Amino acid sequence: MSRDQKPDPKRDTTAGAPSLPRRRLLQGAAALPLAGLPAFAQAQQFPTAKVNTTKLAVTDTEVTVGQLHSATGTMAISETGSIQAEQLAIDQINAMGGILGRKIKVIKEDGASDWPTFAEKSKKLIINDRVACVFGCWTSASRKAVLPVFEKENNLLYYPTFYEGLEQSKNVIYTGQEATQQILYGLDWTAKEKKAKSFFLVGSDYIWPRTSMKIARKHIESVAKLGKVVGEEYYPLGNTNFNSLINKIKVAKPDCIFTAVVGGSNVAFYKQLKAAGITGDKQLLLTLSVTEDEMTGVGGENFTGFYSSMKYFQSLDNENNKKFVAAFKAKYGKDAVIGDVTQAGYLGPWLWKAAVEKAGSFDIDKVVAASPGIELKSAPEGYVKVHANHHLWSKSRIAQGMPDATFKVVAESPNLIEPNPFPKGYQ
Repeated sequence: MSRDQKPDPKRDTTAGAPSLPRRRLLQGAAALPLAGLPAFAQAQQFPTAKVNTTKLAVTDTEVTVGQLHSATGTMAISETGSIQAEQLAIDQINAMGGILGRKIKVIKEDGASDWPTFAEKSKKLIINDRVACVFGCWTSASRKAVLPVFEKENNLLYYPTFYEGLEQSKNVIYTGQEATQQILYGLDWTAKEKKAKSFFLVGSDYIWPRTSMKIARKHIESVAKLGKVVGEEYYPLGNTNFNSLINKIKVAKPDCIFTAVVGGSNVAFYKQLKAAGITGDKQLLLTLSVTEDEMTGVGGENFTGFYSSMKYFQSLDNENNKKFVAAFKAKYGKDAVIGDVTQAGYLGPWLWKAAVEKAGSFDIDKVVAASPGIELKSAPEGYVKVHANHHLWSKSRIAQGMPDATFKVVAESPNLIEPNPFPKGYQ
């Protein structure tokens, strides 16, 4: 773990909700180099011919970006929050005058929880629509499907999900955690605080859960030597029958169930665990994939006492987060909830804005070159900084599920954790 720069507590770091006075909005973007210039002045200072030399969809008044998530299918339960948060950030940026004097226009595409569809839609956004960047994907399978397109066509993806690591691309900014920030911290916590020595690994059957569990097994058995793995099972996306798994867990009697079941399957999984008598007061369970978004379907009564390992929870008590939560609920309703990936999605447009303004250009190569070192002191999670490997320095946290479907943070890494997508000993 490494300590990085802390936010200045004296600085007003509001992200700039549209309802606030303009003076307050500009204070919130004070770290950005062009925050004080009116939109028309920025546009005059940065003529289109200067800021767009690669024929992107940039005019004198507008810049077009893409949004590519699953609005339908099994992953919609998880991805809807990202769609909402990215739009909120874009609305706030537009209310402040946009980027280089240009308002952001969004073209939304639905990946429909289908990886070939994600690839097809990414081609449409990049090649046909000539978007300046894309905010999108959730599963690693969808990211892997679009990555060759982004690299071949040289566009930029802001990817919000915690993931397995073992990847670094010039064409991706990873705003969620990689494995060493989420998985290792979580496992170490179960061993130290809960004395766990035996682990049963469960995941949905695709690249992120399988790679994550490979890393988890190595950490448990050989690197950190926490104990032993007594079971490992995978189930298809959308699976709703976990009875055989539950029987295996009862036989194995693990100290900790370590799970990466994703999407709608979580609803059936946790309801069936409770029905079988496996509850948080009797069994330690730590998940990498239940946030406030999933809890709307899972139900607090089915997750009470279990734990999640994330970098963000809606209940975080800091001024940045209070403003973010208030703005989110004002836009999407008082009952709207915010999960880890939702917050990471919110970071994408702000990080892109900062990089574009630092570069003085929308050109992909220039924005990419400007990205390392970008700081976001207004992040709801507290503070983030873009590493040279395109991941974010961030803290990791453990929170316990409450009966009302909220989370109570019970542990937090003392410092920002440096992202390390290629950890030695885990590959």
